[in-house]
Amino acid sequence: MSLRTIHLLGSPVLREVATPVGTVDSEIRQLVEDLFDTMRADDGIGLAANQVGIAQRVAVAEVSDEPSVILIDPVIVEREGKVKGEEGCLSIPDIFGDVERAQRVVVETTALEGERIRVEATDLRARVIQHEIDHLDGIIFLDHLSPLKRRMLMKKWKKSRKGMTGYLKQVSPVGAKG
Repeated sequence: MSLRTIHLLGSPVLREVATPVGTVDSEIRQLVEDLFDTMRADDGIGLAANQVGIAQRVAVAEVSDEPSVILIDPVIVEREGKVKGEEGCLSIPDIFGDVERAQRVVVETTALEGERIRVEATDLRARVIQHEIDHLDGIIFLDHLSPLKRRMLMKKWKKSRKGMTGYLKQVSPVGAKG
């Protein structure tokens, strides 16, 4: 198990547009494994490479009772319906807001074996995929909120970080907390 450090809101890499991967190699496969390990250890359901300081178009998503999703150079090719729901982010702990997203998406992505495949997702799984692809485009969920709601949550975020420095969070192995 290899856990990566999570970059928090304020870290410049979260605003970078990630570069395409192109060819899937052992380094990308290891990154995918590390993203899953880090996400699970921090009780998340999605994690993008930007969030661990790597501006490459790689992300993972895992919603209970549904197959895990590996997103390498993902492109949303279909969107259907709209639904509003609460979102949070491992890079902005304890901050939540209602975001409108497509209820169903079809994503073209590269599998670990290197071939392009399509993944269809609905509801929470679709929401997580869209959230992670936003990260790869340098967008955070707060960007989808009204200016008033965003200011309110940013104020709460700054208050929660009072006295803290830096924008990195160490993740502990599952079971090693508290």
